[in-house]
Amino acid sequence: MKNKNQFSRIISGTMTWGPWGKQLSTREMASLIQQCFEMGITTFDHADIYGGYTMEAAFGKAFAESSIEREQLQFITKCGIQYVCEARENKVKHYNYGKDYIIWSAERSLRELQTEYLDLFLLHRPSPLMHPEEVAAALGELMQSGKVRSFGVSNFTPSQIALIEKEIPVSGNQVEFSLTAHSVMFDGTLDDMLLNDRMLMSWSPLGSYFREKNEQRKRIKKALKPLRKKYNASPSQLLLAWILKHPARAYPVVGTTNPERLNESMEAVELEMELEDWFALLTASQGHKVP
Repeated sequence: MKNKNQFSRIISGTMTWGPWGKQLSTREMASLIQQCFEMGITTFDHADIYGGYTMEAAFGKAFAESSIEREQLQFITKCGIQYVCEARENKVKHYNYGKDYIIWSAERSLRELQTEYLDLFLLHRPSPLMHPEEVAAALGELMQSGKVRSFGVSNFTPSQIALIEKEIPVSGNQVEFSLTAHSVMFDGTLDDMLLNDRMLMSWSPLGSYFREKNEQRKRIKKALKPLRKKYNASPSQLLLAWILKHPARAYPVVGTTNPERLNESMEAVELEMELEDWFALLTASQGHKVP
């Protein structure tokens, strides 16, 4: 992706800002957007389904109340998941990647976010029924009109990307990548990103470390202890530094709404983890030394 450096290295994920989490008010969202901007976090990650199809509009309203110029921020959003909720008459969760739906969804996101363009527009999850020509036709129109500046995918395998790329270039892929969920390092996903210069966005970059109390967490906690003192860093900073060291150059999507934790995340970008420390954490996560 030629212009991926326009995005902030830490991306603010908005999924839990609204009904699916903190239920921030418009004023609180506007304040958080401003605080992110002031600390250098200029990229915001959305999806149409967040908050049961309500989060984009809530963010758009808050952004409209801010004094930040649109060109100073980057908006990422996703489409394709047909979610079962009050806002839609869906009988079963499914995916829709027909040309008309993709265009309609992008234009809806533009209205909700109160913007004239999307910096990056993603297909949220792969569908067995997606047709590359339909996707290419939709994105071709959206990009030609200037409504979408770049196109990517989320949770796609290399072969699924190759299917789409038969018709249209894919600039990035947003995948689960963390110390506790790192299969993308070994299944070709990150290799594909390096080979094709795609933007790697990592959702849930802290993994399950703070959510689950199991043997893996105990091992990681033990391995982190000496590193906390060595690097003068918190566990979350070290977990971020671990994925940031990968040569595919990850852009972590951080979901916290706490400004202090967001600032900690920005500081982690400057933390250069030594080679053996990186492998010590991988060993702790896997429970065995590398082959």
